[in-house]
Amino acid sequence: MAKPVVIVVGADKGGVGKTTVSRTLLDYFSANNVPTRAFDTESPRGTLKRFHPDITEIVDMTTTSDQMKIFDTLNAASPSVTVIDVRAGLLSPALASLRDIGFLDAAKSGQITFAVFHILGPSIASLDEIAETANFMQGAKYFLVKNFINDTQFFQWDQATYNSYFHRIKDATELTIPKLNEMAYEQVEVASVPFLKFVANKGVHDEAENYSFVLRGYVRHWLANVWSEFDRIKLTDLVGSGKSGVRGGEK
Repeated sequence: MAKPVVIVVGADKGGVGKTTVSRTLLDYFSANNVPTRAFDTESPRGTLKRFHPDITEIVDMTTTSDQMKIFDTLNAASPSVTVIDVRAGLLSPALASLRDIGFLDAAKSGQITFAVFHILGPSIASLDEIAETANFMQGAKYFLVKNFINDTQFFQWDQATYNSYFHRIKDATELTIPKLNEMAYEQVEVASVPFLKFVANKGVHDEAENYSFVLRGYVRHWLANVWSEFDRIKLTDLVGSGKSGVRGGEK
């Protein structure tokens, strides 16, 4: 049996685009034919579930019963990847819970593949988060994600300060998520479909749609750039399926 893979996407700061990154991950795994399930911790409403309803369950990660829904089913569930979209303010408490239930020890001993996509905002508060998160990262693959959801510059005023935080975590890897054209982003929001379906001009139930050719082009180009970052960090290697070539949705 393949090792379970758990990917946590989060930040303690709000408004940095965590769910957008989770959506690109789900599309990427789908295009690479990697079975995936997702948990949306923005209980009770959920944002991720709106775009990926078939594979997403809304949970309250602060409750023991919902923690059991996620982690007691890792070996029993057929999907090889579990993506957890952690709501704002919950990243550090969630990692502390994972430590308390022995999950981090299991990751450290190689029973589980664990990765954290830490979405950074363009402020010193995000740097402080790195210092706090570092305490939980033994045994985890740690990705620092600069998500350009707006035109803000990231720490260019003091690269040395950024570096001093970044190097606190051994083997941390940086990723850059480029900015998506605002109108294109808004149109995908209105359509409430995965980015892949929007590019393919399909609706929620795969019915033909009539989305803007121009906006679909912007999304296609942006998604290709995001996926090239995922290819660069060899994301499919996490699940032992280093696939290459033509992916679903890229034909």
